[in-house]
Amino acid sequence: MKRSLHEYFAESARAHPAALAVVAPGRGSMSYGALDRLSTALAARLLQLGVAPGDRVGFILHKSIDSLATLLAILKAGAAYVPVDLNAPLARGGYILNDCGVKVVVCERQLADGLAKEIAALGGQPEFIAVDDVGAGQGLNNVVAGIAAEALNKVRAVAVPQLDELAYILYTSGSTGKPKGVMISHRNAMSFVDWCADAFDPRAADRFSSHAPFHFDLSILDIFLSLSSGATLVLIPEDIGKEPEKLAPLIAAERISIWYSAPSILSFLVQYGRLENHDYSALRLVLFAGEVFPVKHLRALCERWPRPRYFNLYGPTETNVCTYYEVPSQIPPERTEPFPIGKTCEHLRAVAVDEVGAVVKAGERGELCIAGPAVTAGYWNLAENTARAFLDRADGPWYRTGDIVVEQPDGDYLFAGRRDRMVKRRGYRVELGEIEAGLYRHPMLKEVAVLALADQEAGVRIRAFLSCHDGKRPSIIQLKKFCVDVLPPYMAPDEFVFEAALPKTSTDKIDYQKLKERPGWISPFQKNSKS
Repeated sequence: MKRSLHEYFAESARAHPAALAVVAPGRGSMSYGALDRLSTALAARLLQLGVAPGDRVGFILHKSIDSLATLLAILKAGAAYVPVDLNAPLARGGYILNDCGVKVVVCERQLADGLAKEIAALGGQPEFIAVDDVGAGQGLNNVVAGIAAEALNKVRAVAVPQLDELAYILYTSGSTGKPKGVMISHRNAMSFVDWCADAFDPRAADRFSSHAPFHFDLSILDIFLSLSSGATLVLIPEDIGKEPEKLAPLIAAERISIWYSAPSILSFLVQYGRLENHDYSALRLVLFAGEVFPVKHLRALCERWPRPRYFNLYGPTETNVCTYYEVPSQIPPERTEPFPIGKTCEHLRAVAVDEVGAVVKAGERGELCIAGPAVTAGYWNLAENTARAFLDRADGPWYRTGDIVVEQPDGDYLFAGRRDRMVKRRGYRVELGEIEAGLYRHPMLKEVAVLALADQEAGVRIRAFLSCHDGKRPSIIQLKKFCVDVLPPYMAPDEFVFEAALPKTSTDKIDYQKLKERPGWISPFQKNSKS
C-alpha cells in the first residue's frame, strides 16, 4: 500500500524510466528517469538547506518542467509544497509564504529580492533557491549541478510520511481580505487520485493536459493521475492557455487524450478556436470543473468534439472533486438548464442540510456537506475558520461547502448557488471581501462594496460599488491599472459603479441587502434562481 503521494511517480519512474513523463511545448521534454533524477537532486539540496519532514517549502515559478520537478522534490524531502501564483502581486505571495512558515522558497531569480523583502517585512527569513532559464529543466539542472552521491543517498533515507501528514497547502481567498491555506494530507490527495483512476481508467498511452496552474486544485488530477499511470503530462503554456486561437491547434498537435480545465476556457475554444480546422481524434475524455458550463457552449463543444466522453466534476479545494456527472453525448437543442453536478464520488459521503444543520429531503434546497478521506483537516493556523467550516454530527465532522443544492430522485445533485459571499469565477474561488480589501487600498476610494451578479454568458460578473473622498473619482482606466497591482487577474471587477455614498444599515454598516436589490443579483436561496 502506498503511503505518500509521490510514490505514484516513483513507481512509474522505476517501471518505465525511458517513457516520456512531461512535455513543455516549444521548450523540451523529459523522461520519467530524468525527471526522477532531477527531482531527487533538488530534494538533496533542500535537505542541505535544513528542510526536514513536516516542513513547508514554497515555490513561485512559471509552469514548466522545472516547477514540476520542484513540486516532486519537495515531497521527496518529506516536506509539504506551497505553490504561489506567479501573476499575483508579490505582497500576496510574501504573505502566503510567511503565513505557513516556509523553510525554503524556490523562485525565479528576478523575483527573489522582492519576495525576500516582502517576507522579511512580516518577520520571516526563509532560504532562497533562485532559478534562471525556467522552462525545460535546464535552469534547475544548473542549480543542482555537483550534488554529491552522499547527498542523494540522504534523500532515499528520508522517512516515508505518515498518511495524515501534509502533502501540500493551497491558498484560497479569505473573508478577512487575507488568503487562507487549505491543508491537504497525503491521505486526502491519494484517496482522490485513486478514485480518479477507478473512474477514468488512465493509460500509459494517454497524454494529459496540464492547463490549471499548480496553485489551483485542478492541477492535482493533471499531475498525479498522469504520473501514476505512466502517461505523459503536456504543460500548457500560461500565455497560450488563455488564447483560444493558439490553444486549439496546440491540443491537436500534442495529441492530448485527456483534457481537464475550467469551463470558461472550453467556452472560449468553441467560440474562437476554429475547432473544425484541426484533428482531435486523440481526445477520449473532456473533464471540466470550477464553475457552471453554459449549456449553449457545452452543446456546441460536443458537436465539434463528438468522440470524447464529457464529465462535469464539482468540488471545493477542501474536498477536491466530490460529485461527478457524465454529460450525455447529445444535448437536446431545447435544453437551457445547466447539467447537474451529479452523484457523490464513491470514496466520499454527502448530505444536504438546512440553516440549522438538519438534513433536508430530496427535492428541497440545502447546503451540501461532505465527509470522507479526501476532506481537509482544516486551514493552516486558523482554528476558528476550521471550526466554522465543519458541521459536527454524530457520525463525525462534515465539511460545509457553502453551496446550495437540490437532490434529484435519481440521486444527482443540482447546483443552486452560494450560501455566502464566496463565488467561483474562471474556475477560481473568490471571496468578495478580499476584492474589497484590495480596492480599499486605493487612496481616492472611501467606501467599497463588491457583489457577484449572475451572467448567462460568463457565469459570474463582479460589480464594485464605490464612493470617493471629496467626490474626486479615479478614471476606469486608473482603477483597472490599480487592480493589476493589488489583485490576481481573476479577482478584478468587471464593472465599477460610483455613488455619492453607499447605503447603510441602522448600525452604520454598508447595506448589502439594498445593493442586492439592484438588477442582476441572484440569491442562492431564491426559489426561482438559476445556477
